[in-house]
Amino acid sequence: MTSPLIQVEHVSKVFLTDEVETHALSDISFNIHQGEFVCIAGPSGCGKSTLLSILGLLDTPTKGSYTLNGRTMTGLSPAERTRVRGSQIGFVFQSFNLIAEMTVKENVELPLQYARVTAAERHTRVNEVLEAVGMAHRANHYPSQLSGGQQQRVAVARALVSRPAIFLADEPTGNLDSTHGHAVMELLQRLHGNGSTICMVSHDERFTELGDRIIRLRDGQQVGASVPDLKIA
Repeated sequence: MTSPLIQVEHVSKVFLTDEVETHALSDISFNIHQGEFVCIAGPSGCGKSTLLSILGLLDTPTKGSYTLNGRTMTGLSPAERTRVRGSQIGFVFQSFNLIAEMTVKENVELPLQYARVTAAERHTRVNEVLEAVGMAHRANHYPSQLSGGQQQRVAVARALVSRPAIFLADEPTGNLDSTHGHAVMELLQRLHGNGSTICMVSHDERFTELGDRIIRLRDGQQVGASVPDLKIA
């Protein structure tokens, strides 16, 4: 078997506020392999988003190690974490975080501009990902002209345009109604079917059951992993 894309070993996270210790995560260990769709599940406040922030290099563990693509992420400088995030990690959050003054195309193109990708390459890749998420016909619209589900699809396209090694989604259906939530999950399943590696946080069992594997947390501790009994095609 090939080496895991992600290796998390004995990771803990402690927050210190007013001399009070809050143990957000305690001794978490798991691997994610290339092409997997892994869901992190558990009730609100169990540490799901903290764990995803560590995977996305937005935060650092207090103890333990995190390896991405064979390289340890522990001890990287802020500038190094930023470089790795920009080249290997794609994010989708509960809030869409689109820039209101920019068109759909401009929002999706922004990460490539930061990465100094050529104009011709940017054009090709933006069109490619907008086609993939079914939003090419809205390329020149602004976020205010889109539904919530459409805005989330644009956010997915923006995360994909850098061709990341791992795609992280933090409650991507949290601000959507049931119909749009299912549409976004169908999109993620399709991307997974095309080879994308996805790690998604959700408290909604309807959606966590769609992954290949579920990592369950409770009170900051890992309480097991499971393979869903039923997957919807």
